Amino acid sequence: MSNKSLELIGRQTDDATAQKFERWQLRSIIGTMIGYAIFYVVRKNLSMAIPGMEADPTLGFTKTDLGIFLTLNGVVYGLSKFLNGFVGDRVNARWFMMFGLAMCAICNFVFGMSSVVWLFGVAWVLNGWFQGCGYPPCARILTHWVHPNQLATKMSIWNTSHSIGAFIALVLCGYIVGFGWRWCFFIPAIIALCGVVFVFFTLRDTPSSVNLPEIAVGKEKGGVEKNVNKQHFGEILMKHVFKNPFIWILAISNFFVYTVRFAFLDWGPTMFQQWLGFTPQQSGWIAGGFELCGLGGMVLSGYVCDRLFHGKAARVSVICMLLALLFVGCLWLWKDANLPVAGCIFFLFLIGFFIYGPQALVGIAAANLATRDAAASAVGLTGLFGYASTVLSGWGFGYVADHFGWNYIFICLLVAAIIGVGVLALLWNAKANGYDD
Repeated sequence: MSNKSLELIGRQTDDATAQKFERWQLRSIIGTMIGYAIFYVVRKNLSMAIPGMEADPTLGFTKTDLGIFLTLNGVVYGLSKFLNGFVGDRVNARWFMMFGLAMCAICNFVFGMSSVVWLFGVAWVLNGWFQGCGYPPCARILTHWVHPNQLATKMSIWNTSHSIGAFIALVLCGYIVGFGWRWCFFIPAIIALCGVVFVFFTLRDTPSSVNLPEIAVGKEKGGVEKNVNKQHFGEILMKHVFKNPFIWILAISNFFVYTVRFAFLDWGPTMFQQWLGFTPQQSGWIAGGFELCGLGGMVLSGYVCDRLFHGKAARVSVICMLLALLFVGCLWLWKDANLPVAGCIFFLFLIGFFIYGPQALVGIAAANLATRDAAASAVGLTGLFGYASTVLSGWGFGYVADHFGWNYIFICLLVAAIIGVGVLALLWNAKANGYDD
């Protein structure tokens, strides 16, 4: 048996079993990546539809009104991610993910057919709730299939699903919005239904569900087996999540990381058209480029975390957040000085590259510190705080843009980034994982 295979499983097994485990591990990573990317296709499509909805005379929406949709969706999604984290640790992840994706598709169809405010609100709030059925099952699957020593690298690669899905939504909707903003919801909904079928045929819950050994971690390496079913799940949650100060600090820091991220992800297409003067198609490609740069930042941050910082994700997050703060300031000053717009695009891409480092690593750190027994619950808690930021980045920024202009958005972003750096710095000496507790 190869050393690599031994590291993957952490216990003695034959070569055929180790090779089968590696194949299923790769299949699980790729399958969850594609499945979760499709969740983003039916979540971030609203960003490209906002300018068309604002211009539709039959609706009469302002940025503040549309910001309320972003806030309601985000807050409900964060609450759902938190509560469904408990469910995700206890149920079959494959079926849970399929259910959530199917319901998101239905909500998108309803939103696209709506013409009254209350139905828009109900459809998008429900979409936010069912979006919360996406990340928890992925966290459960990945912590069962990937060794903690490799989790930052491989989960950072997996985390590119955020950017891939958002890129597809932004670029695709940048073109189909020309046929009417409603198509920004119909086409993604069809893609989501195809995704349900893909998840069904691709994913399985845990190694034991395909007759493979579970990864040995912590005391299990010395022959001490731990069975979560023999322990009271509430005791595990209290120890690894609710009484774990590191998880709470991660959650608070996530609020400020997501404030910066969502300012560009949700308002980016509108900002690029109204502040920088781009067409809908151009703004879609620029917003998509922001996501692709984030993809690179996530992969690099995970690699650096494992190889140079020995899994201590908070340290990498502090460095990335500092650089994101720097380039937010550069973008604002560059545009304020009326310098060539190419420089604005350059700084936007750098912000995307660095903000997605902590966006990925906060969830990875939470999963590792809470251990695989409570990983979905921990990332649910950090996600609750992250998506609570839409109160500021959604309704709050919409109101500021309506009444004061885009420049004041950047003052808010700089303050949020500074606080985020300070909170993350509290975790500088945090351990890499909680398996030896």
